[in-house]
This record gives sequence, structure tokens and C-alpha cells, in this order.
Amino acid sequence: MINPIFWLGLSLLLVTVSLTVFLMVAVLVYIELVKAARSVEELCDTLNRELPPALESIRLTGLEITELTDELHNGVKNASDVARKVDITLSQTQKQVGLVQEGSHRVVIGLKAAWQKWHSYSTQKDW
Repeated sequence: MINPIFWLGLSLLLVTVSLTVFLMVAVLVYIELVKAARSVEELCDTLNRELPPALESIRLTGLEITELTDELHNGVKNASDVARKVDITLSQTQKQVGLVQEGSHRVVIGLKAAWQKWHSYSTQKDW
């Protein structure tokens, strides 16, 4: 039952089948690797075409945002200056209104005193 030639032939047959299966799988893997390499190459070409304009656009957007920020800062500063000037003007106006009120109060007091004096003078002197 133990025939060495049979076992040798069976071993060679199994090695041959194994090598054949291995080579078939290796060829299939190689074909898939070639497809993947082509896909990567196409991706790299697309990135080389599309990425520089996109990066330039992002850079320009950053510059525009910086300009808008500067303009906004200047606008806020100008608004702050205007608010400060309005506050100063209101303070000056309040002071002037106070002076006018004081002056008009003095005029009214003077007119009352003059009226009383004139009235007392006219009642003392009978015309």
C-alpha cells in the first residue's frame, strides 16, 4: 500500500495545483494593483489640476476677509468717534441750555423788579 511513486506523484500534483492556484491569484492581484495604480494616477492628475486654483481661491478669500475685517474695524472706530463727538456736543448743549436758563431767569427777575419798581413809582406819584 505504501507505494512511494504514488505518493511522489500525488505530492507533485498537489504542488502543481497549489502553484497554479497561487499564480492565478497572483495574476488577479496584479491586475487589481494595476487598476488601483491607474486610479491613483488619475486622482493625482486631478489634484494637480484642481488643487492649485482651489488653494489660490482660498488665499484670495482670506485676503478679502482680512480687508473686510479692516473696513469693519475702521467703521467701528469712526462710529465710536462720532458717538464721542455727539456726547461732547450734548454736554456742551446742556451747559449752554443751563446758561440760557440762568440768564432768562435773571431777566425775569429783573423784569419783575422793574415792574414792581415802576408800579410802586406810578402808584406813589399820582399823575
